[in-house]
Amino acid sequence: MDEMTVLVIDTATDVVVTGVGTVDGSGVRVLADRATADHRRHAEVLTTLMSETLDEAGVRRDGLDAVVVGCGPGPFTGLRVGMATGAGFGDALGLPVYGVCSLDAIAADAAQHFPAGSSMAVVTDARRREVYWARYRDGARFSGPDVSAPAVVAESLAAQPVDVAAGSPSHLELCGWQGEPSLVTTPTVRGLLLASADDVVTGAAPGPLVPLYLRRPDAVERKDQRAKAVTPK
Repeated sequence: MDEMTVLVIDTATDVVVTGVGTVDGSGVRVLADRATADHRRHAEVLTTLMSETLDEAGVRRDGLDAVVVGCGPGPFTGLRVGMATGAGFGDALGLPVYGVCSLDAIAADAAQHFPAGSSMAVVTDARRREVYWARYRDGARFSGPDVSAPAVVAESLAAQPVDVAAGSPSHLELCGWQGEPSLVTTPTVRGLLLASADDVVTGAAPGPLVPLYLRRPDAVERKDQRAKAVTPK
């Protein structure tokens, strides 16, 4: 199969991730990557990091075959920066844009470090004293993603234990995780490439980019609350 050159973007967490890699029938290869922890400046740093990784990889924009974008779950503001940038970049260059669950990217990268058949929980920060999480086996998701209080996740993992875990170490601790420390803490270029590899290699038609917010916007919640407050009994 032909080697496909891919631009990768993820802004679902506090870490802005971007890079360039290749995908073919034998696997993935990262040519350049950047990961910058600056959740308040996603829009400011992303395009600069994209340019840096393209230069480092020695890839011109017309040398790209696809774009892969992390679709969350994540907060509205940060998530839309990466998705809008990826969609606009792909549209301008006539490239397919593949959306990937950002938790899937963490799991796909982490699965390489664990024995085959391992069950895994992936947990990231959802703020508001909650976490995003999902369950996996061999890197393939079979439950979630969901947003829950850490105590809810801890109760679920106690009832149905997993072999390994990945994601934010501090939030895994809040969820009661006492096993081996997380080896992959945020989405990575390699993980995003692995999670999208089948679609990229086969040239599958990408579906619509759907952000995984898992929460309704704050304004809608407040409106709902006011409506409930004035509704007569």
